[in-house]
Amino acid sequence: MSKITDDFASMVFHDRIMKEKLPKDIYQNLQRAMHQKERLDEDSANVIATAMKNWAIEKGATHYTHWFQPMTGITAEKHNSFLSPVNHNQVIMEFDGKELIQGESDASSFPSGGLRATFEARGYTAWDPTSYVFIKDHVLCIPTIFCSHKGESLDKKTPLLKAEAVIQKQAQRILKLFHIKAQHIQTMVGAEQEYFLIDKTLFHKREDLRFCGRTLFGCKPMKTQELDDHYYGVLKPRVKDFMKEVNEELWKLGILAKTQHNEVAPSQHELAPIHMITNIASDQNQLIMEILQKIADKHHFVCLLHEKPFEGFNGSGKHNNWSISTEDGKNLFSPGDTPSENAQFLLFLCAVIKAVDEHQDLLRLSVASAGNDHRLGAQEAPPAIMSIFIGEELYAILDAIEKDIPYQNQTKKAMEIGIENLPVFLQDTTDRNRTSPFAFTGNKFEFRMLGSSQSIASVNTILNTIVADALDSFATILENADDFQLELHQLIKATIRQHRRIIYNGDNYSEHWKKEAKERGLLQLSTTPDALQYYISKKNIHLFEKHQIFHVNELFSRHEMLLKKYGNVLHIEAKTMLYMIKSNILPTLLQYQKELASTCNIKKEVHKKINIDVEKNLLLSLSDISQKLFTQCEQLTKQLDEANSLTNSQERAHFYCTHMKQSMSHLREWIDYAEQQVPSSIWPYPTYKDLLFSE
Repeated sequence: MSKITDDFASMVFHDRIMKEKLPKDIYQNLQRAMHQKERLDEDSANVIATAMKNWAIEKGATHYTHWFQPMTGITAEKHNSFLSPVNHNQVIMEFDGKELIQGESDASSFPSGGLRATFEARGYTAWDPTSYVFIKDHVLCIPTIFCSHKGESLDKKTPLLKAEAVIQKQAQRILKLFHIKAQHIQTMVGAEQEYFLIDKTLFHKREDLRFCGRTLFGCKPMKTQELDDHYYGVLKPRVKDFMKEVNEELWKLGILAKTQHNEVAPSQHELAPIHMITNIASDQNQLIMEILQKIADKHHFVCLLHEKPFEGFNGSGKHNNWSISTEDGKNLFSPGDTPSENAQFLLFLCAVIKAVDEHQDLLRLSVASAGNDHRLGAQEAPPAIMSIFIGEELYAILDAIEKDIPYQNQTKKAMEIGIENLPVFLQDTTDRNRTSPFAFTGNKFEFRMLGSSQSIASVNTILNTIVADALDSFATILENADDFQLELHQLIKATIRQHRRIIYNGDNYSEHWKKEAKERGLLQLSTTPDALQYYISKKNIHLFEKHQIFHVNELFSRHEMLLKKYGNVLHIEAKTMLYMIKSNILPTLLQYQKELASTCNIKKEVHKKINIDVEKNLLLSLSDISQKLFTQCEQLTKQLDEANSLTNSQERAHFYCTHMKQSMSHLREWIDYAEQQVPSSIWPYPTYKDLLFSE
C-alpha cells in the first residue's frame, strides 16, 4: 500500500475502526444511531467512549472536545484532558459515555439573537453520531449540536440534521408511489472552495486585510486578469508545496480532496472535494477552511476566504453541488439515457423548480452577507436574481409536456474537431451556464451564489426544507389519485406552467435579463438587509414550523443575529478605513505636498522663468484630494456615531448599507486616485501590484 492509502482517514474513528474496536452488538447499536433509527443507550455509550479514548491515546491525543458550529459561522471547541486523579501524585486516563454524549458550555458569549438572557448563560452540546469523530492537533474532536438550556438551536448543525430527516421522509413518499423501497435517503454535497494566497509579510502591513479580510482601497495595477493566464496555469513551487501539505492533512481526516488549480484572479486558487453526505460535507468544509489557513501560515502565506478581497478582480465563491441519493448510491437527479421517458426524474426536477421559484427569498438570504454583497453580479459571480439553468434538452422536454406536443429527441453528435487521429467523443446536448445562480449540471444542481467564507450548513438546511415541502405537496396529490399516471402527467404539466418563470438558460449578466426578470416578477434583492427581512415573513415562518426545522423564536433570533453581524462588519470596516487614512495616508499626502512646495520654491530661487507647472498642478490636485478626504472622514465619523445610536438592528443595517457604504466608496475613489499621483516608494501600504503579483 502507498503512504497515501495508509494515511487516508488515519485520524478518523470511521466504520472500519469501529468494527475492529467495538463488540459486535455495540457496533450494530451505533450503526442504527448513525442512520437515525434509534438512540444509543447509556451502556453502549460507555463502551464506545472507552474505545474512542483508547484509540485516540494510541494516536497521541491528550484531550477531547465537543466540536460545534455556533452562529459565528466558524467552529468552536473547549479542550478537556483525559486525566483524572487517583492519588496525590497519580492520574489515570478516563472518558465515559456521559462525557461523550453531552457537554456543557457557557453560551453567554456566543450569538443568540435574544434567545437567552444574560443570566441564562448555560448551553449544551450533544454528540451527533451521524458525523465521524476525528483527531486534530492531538485532540479528540466530537462533532456536536449546540443548544440553549431551553432547547433552542444556537448552531448551524441542528437545523441541518432536522432538514435532512424531513427531505428523507418526503422523498421516500414519492419513491413509494413508483414502487421503490428505500430504507435510507440522503442529500449529497460537494463544496468547491475558492481562496486567495497572499504573502504574510505584505498582509501584516495592511490593517484592512488584518481586521476586515479585504482591501478597503487599492487602484488597479497595469495588468489584472484580462489575459486569463492564471486560470489553470502552472502552480508556483511555493503554492504547490502548500497544496501538497493541505492535501496530506485533509486526507488524514478522511476528506476526499480531489482537485486543485489556479483560479481566474492572480493569487486565487480552488480546492474541490468528492461529494459526501451533506452533514458530513458541512463538517468537512469547516475543516477545509481551517486547514487552508493553518497550512498557509506555515508556508509564509495568509489564506483569504473573504468573498471580495480585491475590487476589480474575481471574488471567491463556494459552489454547492447538491443532489439526492438512496443508500445504494442511486442518484435521484440522474435523467438516464431518455429523460423524456423518466417520469420519476421529471417529478424530482419539477420539485426543485417549484421550490426555487416559491422560495427565491430564502435561497437569496441563505447566502446574504456583507462580503457577498460585493461579489454577487460581477467577475463570474452570479447575480442576486434567482433563476435556474436546466439546459436546452430538459427545457425542450418540459416545453413539450406543458404544450402536450411530441418531444423531438436530441441525439448526441460526434464532435467534429478536424483532426483525424483524435478519439471520437460525443457532444453533450446541454452546456454549463457559469452565469446562472442555480444550474443543473447533468445529475446535480450547482448553487453558485454561496460565498467562500460561509458555512454550507444554512444553505443546505434551506435547500433541503424547500424541496421537501414541494415533494410533500406532490406526494399528497398523488397518494390520493384515482389514476396515478394521469394525475402524474397533469401535476408535472401544471408545475411547469406555474413555475417556468424561474427557468432561464441565457446570460444572467445582461441588462436584458434584469429587465425580463422584473417583468417575470422575480425578486431582485441586491443587498443583505433587503434579503434578511424575509427570514421572518409569515410564509417562511409557516414553512419552517410546519416541518419543525425552526420555531418562530429561533427564526427571529437568526434574523437578529445576521443583521447585527452585517452592521458590525461594516462598523469595523469604517473604523479601519478612518484609521488608515488618518494615521498613514493623509500624513503621506501632506508630506509629499510639502516636498512639492519646497521644489517649487527652490526652482523659483534658481530662476523665476523655470517652469513649475508640473509640481504646481500636482500640488493643487493632492491638496484638493487631501481636503476631500478630511471632510469625508469627518462625515463618516459622524455617521458612525449616528449608527451607534440606532438600537433597531434592521434600521442600523439599512443605515450602514445606504449611507456609510456610500461614504466609504467616495473615500476609496479619492484614495485610489491619490495612490496613482504619489511615488510608490512613499505610498504607505502594499499595493495591488505587490499583493497579487508577488512570488
